[in-house]
Amino acid sequence: MTSLRNNFLRLIRPATRPNLSMQLMTVGAVITGFFLLVALLAPLLQSWGWIQSPTESLINPIHAEPSARYWFGTSRQGYDVFSRTLFGSQAAWQVVILATALSLLVGVPLGLVSGYLGGRLDRVLLFLMDTIYTLPGLLLSITLAFVVGRGVINAAIALSIAYVPQYYRVVRNHTTSVKNELFIEAAQAMGASTWTVLTRYLLLNVIQSVPVLFTLNAADAILTLGGLGFLGLGLPEQTPEWGNDLRQALEALPTGIWWTTLFPGMAMTLMVVGLSLLGEGLNEFVNPKLRDKA
Repeated sequence: MTSLRNNFLRLIRPATRPNLSMQLMTVGAVITGFFLLVALLAPLLQSWGWIQSPTESLINPIHAEPSARYWFGTSRQGYDVFSRTLFGSQAAWQVVILATALSLLVGVPLGLVSGYLGGRLDRVLLFLMDTIYTLPGLLLSITLAFVVGRGVINAAIALSIAYVPQYYRVVRNHTTSVKNELFIEAAQAMGASTWTVLTRYLLLNVIQSVPVLFTLNAADAILTLGGLGFLGLGLPEQTPEWGNDLRQALEALPTGIWWTTLFPGMAMTLMVVGLSLLGEGLNEFVNPKLRDKA
């Protein structure tokens, strides 16, 4: 009777008391959802007249302190820091989603083909991806930003190339282990083409970790985009972007103008933390071994 009661408690405990990782994932999802909502609503709030245009500067005083009129103060150029902080989330989402999507669309198919076919193609792709992976992501993005120039699409391309090897390695390693399973051999014996095996039987079995990697890469991409903007290599000058705003505010910081750096930096930090917590929670959610240990 006692054993039966203990088994029952063990079954209901995960439902009544979620572990710490699941709680942190919930916090990360709330933070991420908040910034996504801000990015979607910022243009609407501007059209209603609730916030200023992030590119208008002549109508505001320079370095005005936070107040009821200017919630986050104004910058050296007279920009409203509150509106630029809100619109900065929009620029971050645009670049990050595009960059991670491009790296996913390139890395996943290459990993599938390389892991399934093997041979010389696998060795060449593995050598190429290892070469790219050994380069620091920020340094590679800076080099590519010099070549392709500024802009949302150009920044996304510069960021995506650094993440392609990660998707490739994850998918390739899963593919090499799954392709020897009985259901794959059965499909091959029934005459299924390579395309059918890859898309119908392998794809859904090797992408369990891709959403986790997608989320963690998004957090890293925000920091890299901020680094590019801080160096003046990210988005165009007037585009509200947190890294660029921090670069423009750096000179005024020693004089006591703290608000032009605090709020963009805080927004970037919170968004990175939210995506990181979400990714770590998803990692435990899709990995039963980690969930059982917790």
